[in-house]
Amino acid sequence: MDVERPGVEGGRSLCWGDGVVLATDQRARPGAHRTLRLATADQLIAAVHSFAIRGASAVGLAGALGVALSAHRHRTADGVDETAVRADAVRIAAAGPTTAHLTRAVRRVLARLPDGPDAVLAEALALLDEDAAVHRAAASRACDLVLSRVAGRPMRLLAHSGAGRPAAAAVGAPLGAVIELAGRNVVREVLVGEAGPLPGGAGHTAWELARAGVAHRLCADSAAAAAMAAGLVDCVVVGAELIAANGDVVNETGTYALAVAAARHGIPFVVVAPESSAVPAPADGPALAGEERDPASEECYRATVAGAPSAPPESGAYRPAFDRTPAELITAIVTERRTCWPQRRLPRRPRGPAAPDTGPRGGAPAPDSARRQLARYARTLYERGWMPGTAGNLSVRGRGDTLVITGSGRPKGELTERDMVAVRLDTGAEVGAGPVRASAETAIHRAVYRATRAGAVIHVHAPYATATATRVGHPERRRTLPVERLELLKGLGLADPSRTELPVFPNWPEVSAIARDVAGHLAGAVDPPPGLLIADHGITAWGRDLAQARDRLECLEAVCQLLLLTQDPALAAYHEGR
Repeated sequence: MDVERPGVEGGRSLCWGDGVVLATDQRARPGAHRTLRLATADQLIAAVHSFAIRGASAVGLAGALGVALSAHRHRTADGVDETAVRADAVRIAAAGPTTAHLTRAVRRVLARLPDGPDAVLAEALALLDEDAAVHRAAASRACDLVLSRVAGRPMRLLAHSGAGRPAAAAVGAPLGAVIELAGRNVVREVLVGEAGPLPGGAGHTAWELARAGVAHRLCADSAAAAAMAAGLVDCVVVGAELIAANGDVVNETGTYALAVAAARHGIPFVVVAPESSAVPAPADGPALAGEERDPASEECYRATVAGAPSAPPESGAYRPAFDRTPAELITAIVTERRTCWPQRRLPRRPRGPAAPDTGPRGGAPAPDSARRQLARYARTLYERGWMPGTAGNLSVRGRGDTLVITGSGRPKGELTERDMVAVRLDTGAEVGAGPVRASAETAIHRAVYRATRAGAVIHVHAPYATATATRVGHPERRRTLPVERLELLKGLGLADPSRTELPVFPNWPEVSAIARDVAGHLAGAVDPPPGLLIADHGITAWGRDLAQARDRLECLEAVCQLLLLTQDPALAAYHEGR
């Protein structure tokens, strides 16, 4: 395996030149930039095993070029020795620690083998071009998504296993999104995580951020949770080796720990990866099984410090290659084609009996996970401008005859599980004693829970719904706003999705009076929509869980937006008669 000083052409980490595969040696960063000249399939496989080539996309592309290399080395007078090339392809496909990208790439270029070595190479080079375009598209989509989730101030990002240029053909999607955000002048600082055993954060992510002029600091994985607690992280951006059909994500070790910490602090956790990372395997299938790195890599964990070994030679090492992050901890998965919301699509339940809550509210019945979920959803709605300041409230059914609701007067963008209060459904009495009081709108939530089978209720001040309620509402009596023919009505779960009537209640000074109106309406309604408006006040929606309640809330807000934009005659009639 020859090593050259010059870099790979065109800013790429992999290319074809002079009949060999040229690859950036990822082990040399950040101290040096070396290019490997890989002339045989064995050399290419060795480069993958030694982490000289690493990252899902890069390994897949290297595999495609490796098959092309084998095809050129096994030319014959009649064309190519297909048996020898296919044997090399089998070994190449097994070289990577994960096989999704690698297997697909090898299979795709191998299909061109009957057309000759040049056709195989052409297909491999096409893959390189496609990879660059895919990562750029995914990065751009992720950039837009992060901006929609973290708005109003220069953001602080945490990038882990950033999958930058060395891990792809040209630019990796996760780090590409971070750099694009910085280019839009909305990034204050990037904390760079370290996945190990090789210095991926220091050697790759930090190196590329420095080249792009993006302010950053290295952050030990063990310090990431503390950084979140200190308010130094607004969003976590990671890559993915594999994405399961159920939304679970496999990525370099440390991703799962970051997701747990981000969920604890209500911080968006965004996965950016190409669509080719998706695999059809079930969550516990062999493609997602935990695995350790080859024992030959153990020396990577005994890096030297000041020329001396950092651990005794007889010490063993736990060498996890990847970990799996459950879908319930992931805010969004962004590919070049789409954005998936695992928390909405896959409501999950704790495995086994939940431990009793012994938090500050004196043994409130909801598990910590429910309180954290309330805080996370509150932050999301706050960032959208629907829960400004301390306005709005969310709740979920607790254990037994209780609900858990956000506390009164608490800033919705800074909530933690300590800002939640457990309340009895029958009496409205708070469970336990503490400094946090239940939201003033608890009575409305209780009315919804007692009249429906809702598992979660959300009350916000979404602009279009609030404007509609103000325009339609009457100060002394309930009104109904007819809505017909809108496709959005299908998202409300109605028996008749072609029409409904949105109730608009008076905004009585006493919340208990509003709750009585709501209870009376729901008791006699047939197929009522899962939401209501309060004049001059806002919108309340509910569902089986917070995800469905939010989806219905968004649907109703969009309905109100369309009514206002189209100047629906019903709005004008109500407004004139008010």
